[in-house]
Amino acid sequence: MIGVLYVSHGSRIKEATEEAITFIDSVKKKIDIPLQEICFLELAQPDIQQGVKKLIDNGATEISVIPVLLLSAGHYFKDIPNEIDEIKKKHPEVTFTYGKPLGVQPRLSAILNERIQETNISIKKDAKLLVVGRGSYNPQTKIDITAIGKALYETTEFENVEVCYLAACEPSFEDALQVALQAEHSQIFIAPYLWFTGVLERHIEKTAKEHNMNSDIIVCKHLGHHPSIQEALKDRVLETLTTQKV
Repeated sequence: MIGVLYVSHGSRIKEATEEAITFIDSVKKKIDIPLQEICFLELAQPDIQQGVKKLIDNGATEISVIPVLLLSAGHYFKDIPNEIDEIKKKHPEVTFTYGKPLGVQPRLSAILNERIQETNISIKKDAKLLVVGRGSYNPQTKIDITAIGKALYETTEFENVEVCYLAACEPSFEDALQVALQAEHSQIFIAPYLWFTGVLERHIEKTAKEHNMNSDIIVCKHLGHHPSIQEALKDRVLETLTTQKV
């Protein structure tokens, strides 16, 4: 019997965990499989081993592991596979398929475009757009976020678009914001490439508020429960059901 395990990042903020669960539940309804469980990498329960155990206890013999992640980084390449390898030792009778993060997709960049439009603020000619990624030591992260920034440059009214990061990569969000302020842009739009609310989004909002004196700083909403990202995750689940088991 097939089971699906959704592995979300987890957060110490209850609201963020609840948002992730609500989102994944909306995707589960689109998948015609009775055995589907949600678990977290860290900071929330159940963890991966608990999620797998519940699926196996309910009769799963084939498990599709779906990383609820935007981009490929350490969690995808190392943390989740390491957990699955340990579980395989205890349950050699169970086969696993490992899905992909959402990656760079036009429909996801389009969500950021919508989030900008939802501010209902006219974009001035000298406005600056900061696209903010989580950041990672994996070089693919910078490639991906740069591609998203390019897509927004090509599909929005902004003539000034820059990508920056909340950790591990340069330029940092704080440095990029400071440079934008020094350049005296009349508007600075901040588009977080973040799936759910949480510590990082609150940090962006707090930092923007502290500097929002001489310029008009507009923080856009995170990706959230957009129908396009629901479809993107559903597609990742369906992909694993036609992939050879590992």
